[in-house]
Amino acid sequence: MSEQILSDIKEQIEGNPILLYMKGSPQAPQCGFSAQTVQCLMNCGERFAYVDILANPEIRATLPGYANWPTFPQLYVEGELVGGCDIITEMFEAGELQTLIKEAAERNPLPDA
Repeated sequence: MSEQILSDIKEQIEGNPILLYMKGSPQAPQCGFSAQTVQCLMNCGERFAYVDILANPEIRATLPGYANWPTFPQLYVEGELVGGCDIITEMFEAGELQTLIKEAAERNPLPDA
């Protein structure tokens, strides 16, 4: 594992209160699991950052070891790994994801663009 890639991952996770590592982008997901996760997040109504792991092969190779989570997508909220598609979908259906995302967004207001 490259120290630079690990440093980049830590910086991304610490610098974005709501961060999704996914295949593709929210506008053009490149796998069904990423698409489903993005849909859940978008329905929460808060802005979130993302990293396209297909465009960042080093991150794609390194993140599973860093997170001890083998699959993508991976959602981080305030520096903590929440989980992947199944967990996010279950949380959304139970109403837990909306609360988690809303509270994180309130604690970390984004500067006005």
